[in-house]
Amino acid sequence: MFRIKICGITNVGDALHAADAGADTIGLNFYPKSPRCIDTATAATILATAPSQLARVGVVVNENVEALNQLIAELDASSTTGLHAIQLHGDEPPSYCAQVRSKYLIRARRLTDRGISAIAADLETCDKLRRLPDAVLIDSASPGQYGGTGTTVSWAGLADYRRWLRNVPLILAGGLTPENVAEAIRVVRPHGVDVASGVESSPGKKDAAKVRDFVAAARAAFAAP
Repeated sequence: MFRIKICGITNVGDALHAADAGADTIGLNFYPKSPRCIDTATAATILATAPSQLARVGVVVNENVEALNQLIAELDASSTTGLHAIQLHGDEPPSYCAQVRSKYLIRARRLTDRGISAIAADLETCDKLRRLPDAVLIDSASPGQYGGTGTTVSWAGLADYRRWLRNVPLILAGGLTPENVAEAIRVVRPHGVDVASGVESSPGKKDAAKVRDFVAAARAAFAAP
């Protein structure tokens, strides 16, 4: 389980910046409509070059499950590490989870006006189908968009998430920045945090200073009582 993930990595340089800053995970986006989307060849290059201490997560949105499993297999074959986890960031039904050939599965859910109880109900269905995700990532809800919007979620609304989420670890995303991540961690006490647009100079291009500041702030907040 990771603490700090820099998502939407599109090139080797940004992966190296994330590692140098002390992040423990990078996310590679395969959603064609995202400005952070990369192809399989680019992903293979990043995986082959990134420092071995970085965990690598593949992010997909409503991908055909056979195509996803093929992507996992291709990247496993093209590098010594492949992808350590898959993050489902779309509207995939609970039954989809059991079909993904990934040992570690992150299920992203958007926090709507229905609150965390709706996410809990989704996890209950996953459990009945015998494939609870290994972690749930909570993102903001923006109609027609699947992450990377820069919009925060209600941190106070997540403060009692352990009562709802069946011991599934929570990863907090949605509008996190170097300036607000410490407060978000203080309020929510998540298992990990995920950032994309909050550390960019432009969509798909990370700002090394922002990455460094984000990681430093998050690490200090996680270490606080």
